[in-house]
Amino acid sequence: MSKKNSGFAADLAAGIDLSDDGAAPRRSSIASNVLTGRSNRLADLAAGTIVNRTHELVDPAKCRMWAGHNRDYSLLNEERCSDLIESIKAQGRQEIPAIVRRISGNDGYEFEVICGARRHWSISWLRSHNYPDFKFLVDVREIGDEEAFRLADIENRARDDLTDLERARDYLRALTAYYDGRQKTMAERLKVSESWLTRYLDLARLPEELTRAFAEPQELGIRNAIALKALLKPDDRRARAYREAERLAGERETTGQSMPVIEVIKALTLAADSPKKSVSPKKSGKPETIASAGGKPVLRIEGADRKGIRLTLLSKGGATRKDAEEAIRAVLDQYWS
Repeated sequence: MSKKNSGFAADLAAGIDLSDDGAAPRRSSIASNVLTGRSNRLADLAAGTIVNRTHELVDPAKCRMWAGHNRDYSLLNEERCSDLIESIKAQGRQEIPAIVRRISGNDGYEFEVICGARRHWSISWLRSHNYPDFKFLVDVREIGDEEAFRLADIENRARDDLTDLERARDYLRALTAYYDGRQKTMAERLKVSESWLTRYLDLARLPEELTRAFAEPQELGIRNAIALKALLKPDDRRARAYREAERLAGERETTGQSMPVIEVIKALTLAADSPKKSVSPKKSGKPETIASAGGKPVLRIEGADRKGIRLTLLSKGGATRKDAEEAIRAVLDQYWS
């Protein structure tokens, strides 16, 4: 607010006499409340707390995240919000208001944040790091949950800082909460194709037994969901993928090193495929090594003749006992009539 307008609002607020002057006629309680509310608003205008009719500058501590918010607030940190923090510091204020709605209760909160979790986190962080005068700019709306969901979705579709997995999980929750599980209805309300929505729902439905293979599941995108979904059927393929995911998670925990998303998907896909059945050793007589689905050597077929097959178990090759059992079973299927 300019100094001129601020001064005008202050003068106007000061010109309203709210004292109980005995000579003045007594106003009704309704009229008194209206004037009191008006004077308070004018005072807020004079102080610069209210920017316009719907935008207000508030204490972020008075705001809580809406339960249906599509961002995982716990994942926000200085690194993920660094660009916004620097922008607010450079501008001296928050430029784009968060969308909130008023709430009432005894928990000390006055607003619920529909859109603007990063803005809320950034202002809160700045206030606790040498910028105590920054306030949270909000746009106050009167909206229900389903409308709030659609509004948040429209805003966040244009943002790069919301991961596919966060958006996917929000869609899956909303499908039940607002649309009774009717995917077609939800797609129509969001004005998207049903196939587009399906890809996100597939990502959200990936089981934890599979996603545990990834150091940062938040890095998974809808393109990855297609390859990962294919690992879940049939049952034996899913079981092998789960075992490999468990192995990768354990290896990561032991070594402290993580693999890129694409490399993890390749490992899971390779492990999900059945071990290749061995064939007769080559006519050259050279031994043939049988590897696990993960590429680890399991056993070596030294030779085969009428009397039988000579095998060497490669117990130090890095494969698991289950890999060995599957490889031996494959050899039996091939040679045992």
